[in-house]
Amino acid sequence: MKYLISKIVSILGLKNYDWIEAEISILLTDSRQLSNPSETLFFAFETKNNDGHRYIADLYAAGVRNFVVSKMMPEWKNFSGCNFLFVKSPLRALQKIAAYHRRRFDIPVIGITGSNGKTIVKEWLYQLLQEDFNIVRSPRSYNSQIGVPLSVWQLDDNATLGIFEAGISMPDEMDHLEPIIHPTIGILTKIGEAHQENFTSLQQKCLEKMRLFLNCNVVIYDEDNPIIREAADQMLISQKAFTWSRKQTDAPLYISKIEKGPCSTFIYYSFLSLDYSIEIPFTDEASIENAIHCLATMLFLNVAPSVISERMKKLEPVAMRLEVLQGKNNCILINDAYNSDINSVKIALDFMNQRSAEKSLRKTIILSDILQSGILPKTLYHRVSDMMIENGIEKIIGIGHDISQNSDVFAIEKYFFPSTESFIQSGIWRKFDSEIILLKGARKYHFEQIIALIQERIHETVLEVDLDAVVHNYNFYKSKLQPGVKMICMVKANAYGAGAVEIAKTLQYHRCDYLAVAVTEEGIALRSEGISLPIIILNPEVNGFEELFSNRLEPEVYNFRILDAFIKEADRRGITDYPVHLKIDTGMHRLGFLPDQIPSLIERLRSQKGLKAISVFSHLAASESWAFDEFTEKQIETLRSSASQIEKGIGYSIYKHILNSAGIERFPEAQWDMVRLGIGLYGVSASGLKGLKNVSTLKTTILQIKDIPGRETVGYGRKESLDRDARIATIRIGYADGLDRKFGNRVGKVLINGQIAPIVGNVCMDLCMVDVTDIDAKEGDEVILFGNDLSVIDLAESIGTIPYEVLTSVSPRVKRVYITE
Repeated sequence: MKYLISKIVSILGLKNYDWIEAEISILLTDSRQLSNPSETLFFAFETKNNDGHRYIADLYAAGVRNFVVSKMMPEWKNFSGCNFLFVKSPLRALQKIAAYHRRRFDIPVIGITGSNGKTIVKEWLYQLLQEDFNIVRSPRSYNSQIGVPLSVWQLDDNATLGIFEAGISMPDEMDHLEPIIHPTIGILTKIGEAHQENFTSLQQKCLEKMRLFLNCNVVIYDEDNPIIREAADQMLISQKAFTWSRKQTDAPLYISKIEKGPCSTFIYYSFLSLDYSIEIPFTDEASIENAIHCLATMLFLNVAPSVISERMKKLEPVAMRLEVLQGKNNCILINDAYNSDINSVKIALDFMNQRSAEKSLRKTIILSDILQSGILPKTLYHRVSDMMIENGIEKIIGIGHDISQNSDVFAIEKYFFPSTESFIQSGIWRKFDSEIILLKGARKYHFEQIIALIQERIHETVLEVDLDAVVHNYNFYKSKLQPGVKMICMVKANAYGAGAVEIAKTLQYHRCDYLAVAVTEEGIALRSEGISLPIIILNPEVNGFEELFSNRLEPEVYNFRILDAFIKEADRRGITDYPVHLKIDTGMHRLGFLPDQIPSLIERLRSQKGLKAISVFSHLAASESWAFDEFTEKQIETLRSSASQIEKGIGYSIYKHILNSAGIERFPEAQWDMVRLGIGLYGVSASGLKGLKNVSTLKTTILQIKDIPGRETVGYGRKESLDRDARIATIRIGYADGLDRKFGNRVGKVLINGQIAPIVGNVCMDLCMVDVTDIDAKEGDEVILFGNDLSVIDLAESIGTIPYEVLTSVSPRVKRVYITE
């Protein structure tokens, strides 16, 4: 839905404000997530660690003209056509706008709060009620002071039910969220100790959370919980309660019996003096409690018990943030280094037990300080110790000040360190053997460093990457662009072998507009390392929407199968306007919609609201070759026509791009809105352009030198017989490192002390041999496979391939070393 800026001025109560009229459909709080500048209203928040006002100049340059600010900067006086809405608090302004928006809808709205289970109950209610309602719900766990208004902003005229969750971490916060959600139905899930530090007691926290329900028609909660029951009585909420109980037979919903099976649970209940039952495909206590909340809600909404029973059987699990990895020395790693409240430790241990049943492995946990518990450390870690014993943990490694100070409460094999760095330096991680290891830590402890070490492959051969050369090449191509043209940098295939994380960090610092990778895993890896730039996924999986959404990754859509799958997932998750990039096949015939499919594509896009096209693009098949310029021009014209047709059909403008590295070099008239820089970034010009710098240098060392008589053979298969007495050096690189076997038998060459040495015999898995007869070489000397003085282009041509293949073939076991001045 759209609001005129004049209406927003009125909502905020700004007097005598001279505005420039504009339509607003997007409330933006993170400048990195900009998608549609002309309809964006940006809120400049100030926090301890950041200030949104710093990004206004960049947003202005990107086309944003509407801002909510709490201070004015002198440089903004030169910004034309802008609305600067000056308020005391941009956060409160955001909340006020969302609250106004909510009041426009006379529909049932479910508000969910509690310490645990909010997101699962919300997602399960969506699964259970989507056939009866057009539901708008919080994406993922958008339950904060910012997340709630952004969630409610999704409400539109098609919505018949809203489901929103609200979380608080300190007193008085719920007073700001209640007017925004303004629920008609309230659900209070489990009250626990997460984020307890700012509350004097669980009772106080329960009372604060219940403020969400002050204007509800009905509130659903567990009557057996004394803290919840007393809070409800104190706030007079019990007068409008629809409670459930396992003890009170006169409760509106009485749970008479629970029977757990191997894979499911039967819940028997009484409602309106009649007996029923449901079956859920879960057996853990948390899922049972969450399911009962959903049952009570459906009964209140007059869903027939028979329908409830049928739907409950089909409940699907909500994705967990646990990652299972293969470790060294027959170990399994469970990476749950996301947060460390005591309830999430319980969940992780339960999952660990499921995994450990598969193998007879010793149970180990690496646990950081548990933050924001609100419990005295001694009491807290006594509880943790009990949990370790209950779950059969045999060894604990504690990292952090508090857990180390309370090491005496643990009665199992134990090691404690004040920091992650001191643990790494201790080296005890090298002794892990046949263990299932749970890593459970708060984000601040950077357990990803431990994961990397446990999986790390050590190898002397290195790929040296010159980050200054990357910057030079980036700026070299940037200088060729017309004003306003955006740059997409390709960092797929581990940044063409150079190492995607470091390359992406460098590009982000130098204000690249977009990154692109091949698969979702590459995008997730960048996000985990703090890369915040928009990232395009060129080859997304049909079933990978959760990973895309949770990591803010923008998929390429190239056929109707993946388009329909993503539309369905967006609808299932209550997501609107998720950014996607449309691929058109203009003649390369690899991926993409054919031009004659565009009318159907337009119809499909117009009939849904989950996805929003950000760009339309194609790929040039032979932009580096003058012989095919006529074909290239035809491709360009085909995309131009297709893009115009799509924009007209969907009713809004989108970015258009077709130029790759060679295209940037040779077809400047087709720069349009964006270009894609690939191999050129890494110092290789497909069209022979001069001025680029080499980025990657593959180097190794000489292990051994031998004097071999003439007529002897060298290497596997005896493929080459020496025609003279020779000095043969064995070097530390083979085909397992990415050195193609075609380089064997003097086809390939290396550089040693500035001189060329041919590769002798067949390339081995980990080693190969070179002829150093005429070179002053010794064991330990450096060997260059490709670099400044031995071009990767020449190397590729010698075996009839292209530089792309040579660069991307460099094995992950080859260590990357980054240099910069």
